Formats: sequence, structure tokens, C-alpha cells
Amino acid sequence: MSHYPSSILSLIRNLSRLPGIGEKTAERLAMHILRAPAEEAKQLARSILELKEKARLCSLCFALSDTDICNICGNPERDPAVLCVVEQPAEMAAVEKSGSFKGLYHILQGVLSPMDGIGPDNIRIRELLSRVEKGGIKEVVLATGTNVEGESTASYISELLRLYPVRVTRIASGVPIGGDLKYVDPLTLKRAMETRYEVRNEK
Repeated sequence: MSHYPSSILSLIRNLSRLPGIGEKTAERLAMHILRAPAEEAKQLARSILELKEKARLCSLCFALSDTDICNICGNPERDPAVLCVVEQPAEMAAVEKSGSFKGLYHILQGVLSPMDGIGPDNIRIRELLSRVEKGGIKEVVLATGTNVEGESTASYISELLRLYPVRVTRIASGVPIGGDLKYVDPLTLKRAMETRYEVRNEK
């Protein structure tokens, strides 16, 4: 690549640092940006800078947001009595695409994984309990993944929620065992949400 000037080499090098982008793909992207109108390149640069300046976590559910409260938490048409617990923003997006859930979310920002040194204090379990303690929540839907870590996280949270007068459910059939929720198609996820089952009976 020594035949490229330093400006192009720098862009290729930076693009290739992105996940899933190898050197050849980075080279193609750099050539596309080079051939694009100047305004299009400026818009790309501005959007990256704006992302870094504005993107934050919602102070209620920990979804990605440009404001203190995300669009879903701030939507008066959502049902605040039903809370769906997911691992990451990508899983929340997957549930939203299915169109099967009209409540609010709580994003754990991870799952329990003792082998990786991730315990209850490393994810947003304490904040989940705080939301339940404030009252108004009647059902907590556990929509963590169906792999070992996701199942153990759901089981752990279910045990903690026994202390509170809330219904606890788990998403059911449709999501394959060991499957990653963000890769499940919307129709399958819709069925899983609609056929969720009781983890424990109400007090």
C-alpha cells in the first residue's frame, strides 16, 4: 500500500480498526469516501463527532440515547407497569423490531459470567431492583439470552425479585437454546414474547 499517499493510508488504517473491517474492506471504503462529494464526506465526519458528543445512556433504562431520558422511557403511550430486562441495547432493538412489546425496558449492560469476573455488581441489577422498589411495576419480563450466562442471569434476578410483589415471566418458545437474541428474526421473537411463561407465582 506504499503507493497510496499518507492521507489515504491513515484513513485505511483507522477504518481497519473497526470490528469486522479488514484491510481490503477498509481500502474499498476509503476509495468510496475519496470519490464521494465533499459534502457527503463532511456529513460522515460530522455524524461521527456528533455520536461521540451526544450519545449517552438513558438514566432510567440504560439504553443508548441523545438525551437524559430515551425516546421509549419518555413515551407516555408505553406501559410503565411492564418491564422487559435485556442484556444490551442490541437486544432491546431486536424486541422493538418484533413489535410485540409495549412496556419499558431495563438494560443490564451484560450478563453474569463468573469465569470472566463479571458478578452482580458489574451489571445493572442494583438499578433494576431500585426501579422495582419504587413501585408501579407489575410484571418483569426476563428476556436475557438462552445460553448458560443468560439463563443463570435470569435465574439470579428471578430469585432476587421473590422479595417484591411483582409477576416475573421469562420469554418462552421460539428462541433457540444457545441463540443470541439480537440475531433472532422478528417473527420468532414476537412468538417468544407472546408465549412467555411464569417463572414464579404472584404472592
